[in-house]
Amino acid sequence: MYSSLWLDALFVAATTVIWFMIAYQLFLFLAGFHYSLRSAWKGTALPPDAPWPAVSILVPARNEAKVIARTLEALCALDYPHDAMEIIVINDGSTDGTGEIVERLARRDQRIRCLNVQAALSGRGKAAALELAASEASHDLIAIYDADNRPEPGSLRILVAALVNDPTLAAAVGKFRTINQNRNLLTRFVNIESLAFQWIVQAGRWAMLGVTTLPGTNFVIWRDVIDRVGGWDHEALTEDAELSIRIYEAGRRIRFVPQAVTWEQEPERLGVWFRQRVRWARGQNYLLAKHASRLLHLRPRVLALELMYTLSLYYAVCASIAVSDVLFVLAGMGVVSIHAIGPFSRIWFLAFLLFVLEVGIALSREEGEDSFGNLLLVVTAYFTYCQLWILVVIRAIVEDVVLRRKRTWAKTERFAEVRMP
Repeated sequence: MYSSLWLDALFVAATTVIWFMIAYQLFLFLAGFHYSLRSAWKGTALPPDAPWPAVSILVPARNEAKVIARTLEALCALDYPHDAMEIIVINDGSTDGTGEIVERLARRDQRIRCLNVQAALSGRGKAAALELAASEASHDLIAIYDADNRPEPGSLRILVAALVNDPTLAAAVGKFRTINQNRNLLTRFVNIESLAFQWIVQAGRWAMLGVTTLPGTNFVIWRDVIDRVGGWDHEALTEDAELSIRIYEAGRRIRFVPQAVTWEQEPERLGVWFRQRVRWARGQNYLLAKHASRLLHLRPRVLALELMYTLSLYYAVCASIAVSDVLFVLAGMGVVSIHAIGPFSRIWFLAFLLFVLEVGIALSREEGEDSFGNLLLVVTAYFTYCQLWILVVIRAIVEDVVLRRKRTWAKTERFAEVRMP
């Protein structure tokens, strides 16, 4: 049986990183939980006599025939002044009848406009589509929704009120929910993941550090802020996170407003999920390469450290989990022996309990989500779903570092429509 000081050190380092991540998440969790208790949003109104500002809603759409009609119906039903809203659907080279559906609905509601991207400019990604639509927008306030979204009627009003009532904000971000959460085991895992991310990471960072990142959908932003920071980066596969960093570099803030809710479709097949997550991870690779050195000069320092932590989280945590998994298996097979002195088994078990506790209580912030079945799924996800992220990160690193493949934005496949839970 093989053993060495380096093997022990590797095991201790992996355990330390995992524990640090779980412990830091605990602080975010506590801050996010406190925020959820005190953030019952009452500010759905503007100051007396202040008119609701006109909003241009941008909806990127490439082959979205399965979902675009229901999305436009939901957008047209938003509780917002009729004459203060336009909806621009960017038909980005669709070949499945998306454009025809939008044109048909536009004839029924004059607020809808179909912006057809020229063939020579189509298929360049979400960032390019948004850039084009922003140049065509009529209003100073921009709202963005993905083509599969169904925002709740009051969501836009809540976001606009939050933004207008705080002049320090560049953008206000709502919450997204999984509309097809009950489709299969994968969508149930994704539902738990998205709720934990929002109530721990988004809410926690806002409450503790005043930091939120744009999620790609269900947010409003001032058009002049987009112009001031240089627009969207067409090379970024995660254009929302990249834009967030430049907003903070410009000294502005983004607020998380969880009362503004939209429902969106999540991947229902593992292959679709994997391709989407690899795109996210490759987007993270790009952000780290572009912004790491610049973030070192960002002030306040705590903001720089938080953004650096976020950018490096994929690599440090996934590498540590992979190392601990391999050593665990090899030790169980009798191939290696770990002689590090310390209560590491108890530390690992405590980290597992904290994970279940944090996610379980985060689920309690949504009615009906803290069920016994979901708690069992949280336990199961720790050993299954979470481990899949290791493969995602490895694939992203191989594509970017080893194969050096060109970054191309690929839309997530949509599925048959489902009713909201």
